[in-house]
Amino acid sequence: MKQAFKTFFLLSTILISTIDNLKAQENKVAEIDSLIKSANRLGLFNGNVLVADNNHIIYKTAIGFADASKKTGLTESYRFHIGSIAKEFNAVGIMILQEQGKLSLDDRISKYLPGLPEWAGKISIKNLMQYTSGLPDVKWATVKNDADNMADLKKLDKLNFEPGTDYNYNNNNVFLQRRIIEKVSGLTFNQFVQQKILKPCGMDTAIIDPTDADVLIAKGYNDAYQQDSLTVPISGWTCLTLADFYKWANCISTFKLITPASTRQILYPVGPNKQAGLGGGSMDGDKLATHIHDGSSRNYQALLTDNALKGRVVIVMTNNKQGNVYDINRAIQAILDGKPYCQLRKSILKYYQQALDTLNGGQIISFYNNLKPGMHMNTALIMNRH
Repeated sequence: MKQAFKTFFLLSTILISTIDNLKAQENKVAEIDSLIKSANRLGLFNGNVLVADNNHIIYKTAIGFADASKKTGLTESYRFHIGSIAKEFNAVGIMILQEQGKLSLDDRISKYLPGLPEWAGKISIKNLMQYTSGLPDVKWATVKNDADNMADLKKLDKLNFEPGTDYNYNNNNVFLQRRIIEKVSGLTFNQFVQQKILKPCGMDTAIIDPTDADVLIAKGYNDAYQQDSLTVPISGWTCLTLADFYKWANCISTFKLITPASTRQILYPVGPNKQAGLGGGSMDGDKLATHIHDGSSRNYQALLTDNALKGRVVIVMTNNKQGNVYDINRAIQAILDGKPYCQLRKSILKYYQQALDTLNGGQIISFYNNLKPGMHMNTALIMNRH
């Protein structure tokens, strides 16, 4: 009888603890949902969000408009441009080919791209991956396609600095990585990504270089509802849904495509405040600890944060960039940790920027004096912690 009572007491304690944990998680999910909806009402967020904790998706939402017409609402099926995060696919592609023995990071790029000038004999693939090649950026004002950009590179007389001696984050490094993948694999870059990366990861809704003919593509637009073009001068940009973005994070953290050693090579940058192929992060031995990468393209912005040791992934994608994806992530992380956080508020400077642009010096001083009481009130609101 005494043993039966002990068993009953233990099971009751476990049940109560489970119910309390579920209730706490429900409260956190409700708070995250309130945060995102409030941001949308204030015009501070339009896009899709996914939150996973303890290796389980606990929150997903699509909020706002799919394009500048304001007629179509976003759903979780929409794909978004993710800016520089798409560069992860060429970084992983290079490492796949190195693991297959088809290239080495120490190879000079002239080995694979012989049509380039003499400087190609100085630049290694590793220089491209670390943005230490000395290449200038793409001439965005005049380049219309890959052929234009390759023609510019073939006419380039000299590098901005000797390879390996400095750092310059730009897209010519990415462009040449993609051309090397094509040369080594015998596939177009888009075919390689589709066959060797997206398919093995089960990312069946991802799309590369979408056009206006494709459906379920979120269209970027600014606060005046002027819509961006989908086309980008250089090719190879993968667009993702929330579901496929989460699969990608898991492919990286579980080393589905490349080994921990290869992952380490493209996770750590050459120095602080610099970018690696996977953005940045850390490893704990042969385990991924953290992975963080943000990307912007016109009015698109995206952020991936993965704390693999906690099984926690936060994905934020927007087609109406407000420059606050890190603020949203910080608030979500605080909610999950049961800590205080700052509510998202409109930027006073952004709100009044149009007026400031039309005023002279004296008018600006007068404007500021009239604004001060409101600024004090708004500052108090911004610092209000929940």
